[in-house]
Amino acid sequence: MIGLKSTLNVIDNSGALLIECVNVLKNKVNNGWGSVGDEIVCVVKRARAVSAAQQASANAVKVRRGDVRRAVIVRTAKAVRRPDGRMIRFDDNAAVLLNNKREMLGTRIGGVVSADLRMKGWGKIVSLAPKVTFSVTSVRFYLLIGTQYRSCKIFPTFLCAHTLSGPP
Repeated sequence: MIGLKSTLNVIDNSGALLIECVNVLKNKVNNGWGSVGDEIVCVVKRARAVSAAQQASANAVKVRRGDVRRAVIVRTAKAVRRPDGRMIRFDDNAAVLLNNKREMLGTRIGGVVSADLRMKGWGKIVSLAPKVTFSVTSVRFYLLIGTQYRSCKIFPTFLCAHTLSGPP
């Protein structure tokens, strides 16, 4: 859930390191909150330092501190529910900067992105990402064993011990 004044890490090579959300675009259903795949308007809060030699080169830094840009959200710390019922969340909020034509400003992506981006029309970002998250880190569900509900937490490699709890 990204809203006004939320800070996000930038995971592309455009030159920005940290951005602050100013507006969530075209998202009337969620009252101004953005999630994975939503487009936002943001301000660059921190950018990479540029030397005089780098500024003249062909692959110069494309953004500076204070620039107002568009970005697409690729990771959120708030859990997102997938259509099959699984919940997925990340450790931080992250975004990729866009130009005015809704194309990526950078040429590389340096972090994990959510697979939900492909469903929302951002296949280019998914194809450039080094890792795409399809699975869930952990899921809590309830098993009905006899007349008692048992809560279980599933991890990718093993099942944790059962703990007694009430019905969901």
